Amino acid sequence: MSRISPLNWPVLRQLRGADPFARGEHTESTRTQEMEGRIAEADRVVKSVCPYCAVGCGQRVYVKDEKVIQIEGDPDSPHSRGRLCPKGAASEQLVNAPNRLTDILYRAPKSKEWVKLDRETALEMVVDRFMEARANGWQDVDEKGRPVRRTMGIAGLGGAAMDNEENYLIKKLWTASGAVQIENQARI
Repeated sequence: MSRISPLNWPVLRQLRGADPFARGEHTESTRTQEMEGRIAEADRVVKSVCPYCAVGCGQRVYVKDEKVIQIEGDPDSPHSRGRLCPKGAASEQLVNAPNRLTDILYRAPKSKEWVKLDRETALEMVVDRFMEARANGWQDVDEKGRPVRRTMGIAGLGGAAMDNEENYLIKKLWTASGAVQIENQARI
């Protein structure tokens, strides 16, 4: 058969051969056959939850040399079944952004300078202020003498980036702390 024969056209070869839908190995170039995906290089896969909204889509986070190299939807997730919205699919950029702050910064009242704090110091400052606000706003009884055992010195605002279980536990924390001003972003 000559090189320019119509029987040698790709569509006719495809229909004559064992691969009528052109999905076989002969439809790929050598370069394409040699390519590997980014996830093939990963050292490990970590399951996570997308941080953007309250849906809580499952994610597979691919890590190489302790750096996130790819984030994909988790097919084991019962409600997202491996799918992610555009923001969730781009969350690898959030993790690896060059301008992302990774230090705890504190600016004292009336100061113009930010100071780096270690995690323990920052956490102690938060706990001390929380406990002080709770104590300063505590009420054992209301104006009619009825027991209320509450504080008006703290309030809670939940976020839609947390799933139902996290919001439930935070609501329990606020309630156990005596707070009555508890709200969630999804209701506002």
